[in-house]
Amino acid sequence: MSRKLFMAMVVVVLAGCTSPVATVPTPSASPHTAEETRTPSIPATPEPQRSTGVQPLQPIVLQLNTTGVRGDGAIEILDATGMLVDRVPFTITADTTAVTVTPRGAIGPAQAQWRDATGVVALGDAVYTLNPVSTVVTDDPVFGDLFQKTVVYIQGSMRSYALNGTDIRGYRSPDNPLLWLRDHVYQGRGFRYFETDVVSLLNAFRVAQRPDGSLPDWVDAPELGVTAGRKEVESDLEFLYVQGIYEAWQMTGDDAWMIDMLPSARQAITYSTSDPLRWNSVRGLIRRPYTIDMWDFEYGPTTTNPETGAPAPRHWIDNQTIWGSFHGDNTGLIQALRMLATMESRAGNDAQATVYRAQADDVQRRMMKLHWNGRFLRHFVPEDTDFRPEGVDMEAQLSISNAYALNRGIFTPVQAAEVLGIYYERGAANPNILLPWFSIDPPFPPYSYGMAGRKGEIPGEYVNGGIMPVVGGELARGAFAIRAETFGFDTLRHYHVLTNRHNGTYLWYYPNGEPGISGPDTIPTDGWGAAAMLGALMEGAAGISDSSIAYQVSRITPRWQYGGVNAAYVVARYAAGDGYVAYRWQKRPGAIRIEVTGSSQFSTLNLPMQIGTFDTAQVMLNGVRRDDLKQRLDGLPHVVVSTSADIPGVSHVVEVTWPE
Repeated sequence: MSRKLFMAMVVVVLAGCTSPVATVPTPSASPHTAEETRTPSIPATPEPQRSTGVQPLQPIVLQLNTTGVRGDGAIEILDATGMLVDRVPFTITADTTAVTVTPRGAIGPAQAQWRDATGVVALGDAVYTLNPVSTVVTDDPVFGDLFQKTVVYIQGSMRSYALNGTDIRGYRSPDNPLLWLRDHVYQGRGFRYFETDVVSLLNAFRVAQRPDGSLPDWVDAPELGVTAGRKEVESDLEFLYVQGIYEAWQMTGDDAWMIDMLPSARQAITYSTSDPLRWNSVRGLIRRPYTIDMWDFEYGPTTTNPETGAPAPRHWIDNQTIWGSFHGDNTGLIQALRMLATMESRAGNDAQATVYRAQADDVQRRMMKLHWNGRFLRHFVPEDTDFRPEGVDMEAQLSISNAYALNRGIFTPVQAAEVLGIYYERGAANPNILLPWFSIDPPFPPYSYGMAGRKGEIPGEYVNGGIMPVVGGELARGAFAIRAETFGFDTLRHYHVLTNRHNGTYLWYYPNGEPGISGPDTIPTDGWGAAAMLGALMEGAAGISDSSIAYQVSRITPRWQYGGVNAAYVVARYAAGDGYVAYRWQKRPGAIRIEVTGSSQFSTLNLPMQIGTFDTAQVMLNGVRRDDLKQRLDGLPHVVVSTSADIPGVSHVVEVTWPE
């Protein structure tokens, strides 16, 4: 995985588009060229399956009791809600009939019935049970393997134990055995696809919430003799708590649980935006000590732990603390305020929702004015305007949370392209960096942050200039969102190579690509970075995003053709609820076809077409010609299907053909 491979990526802003976007016209670092065509190898041959636990859009053979039924008609399949999801014309000639059907629609038991000119006859309840399991299978094995690897890595971070008589499950830090709020919430980008308990740890944090609304970093761990605590330099826990509640609600669709959590969420935000320790009322922004991005140790030499007397990094606030504004605290707050507004609206509190949305807009205006330098967000703006850290160009430092900001609704497409561009440029300009997934660049000089001999004191270690998969994953997800598909696919491929090289994944790596080991608790299954990469794979490459809860309002934009893929089968299911989307996509010479289904009507299917085919392409929707569905998005040809009264239902087939 050389630097030259990454240099194949470039981000440009197209001039003249109504909505400027980033695109990548150069060849991908994929081992497959655009001219290659491969025979899709997605399993599609009907095989008899057990009557429970079938996958959507995977044909199965049913053995039906058709005693007393004869003649010409159709076998119909109704999903768990009673919706017709499959109809097979058939001639019944025997008391037992084998028929191939395709599971679609709602999760749960399906029914079969016979319909002919004389009426309807039930052929059995629970002829199969649809129980989707998230998966990615493509004719290029890299992406299916990447899906499986990231799931395994995230699962390797799971911890569960009894706390105050209640079992809790959460996702630990990759270099610490405790259940930290930050690590758990960020890994939700990935564990949503397989974890069934996404609320117990958040409930535990609610119990641990302090009277002033603040949250601890970690909850009690009785078997380790550890009680809940907070590194006092941290200022992001409250917005993370709100984000965690919102995303767990999105996964479960449980309105009652979300409404029960709202008072504690409001209290957390009030603390962040009013307590003088966390809020700069003059700037109207969250404040924090001078840390490296979101990390929990502040600028200055190694000091002494006031409780133990042992040498330690500066995790606490004292009279030498340097205060200022860090952009990541505030972009996280902006996103959390909008999430809180959405939850308030769902709870019927529209007036309060309006207040939170206005507050988010105000914070965003102030944050961008202070931090945006025209290319990216300034890392830290001190409150003492005379402060200058020794050996650091504060204006040049590019830190982790710029990548997070790409996916927090902060930037315009042009601004997002600038951020992606600066990462690319710095990677291309530095022959000593394997991948431009900078924790911070340029790093701080040696010992700017005293770590009592731990990793991070030296440039290139840990978050002081190490490279981090979590940054790459967020960059990739952001790249897909602004049509920089080559950037996104190349990042996923590079990560796949990196995991193969070291048979695992780590929170950070040295610039040369060697794994970073922070201490004896470091594990080779970093769920934080793996979750970011899985999010980029599912939401970016596979193109399944959720604008509401439980995929009730989903957008589907398969981008496989930009990654050298010709066939894909994808299921995205929130394991803690009943929301899912599934599709089978195929590209062949002169045609693209997609069949999609899910638990709810999707909001929009945006199907990218081949460049130059807008005028000549023919569009079929569910067997009916619909050339009116062709649209140009950002100047590029698409088929756009929005479910409505004109296009009802949860299952659709779209085929686009054009002369070669």
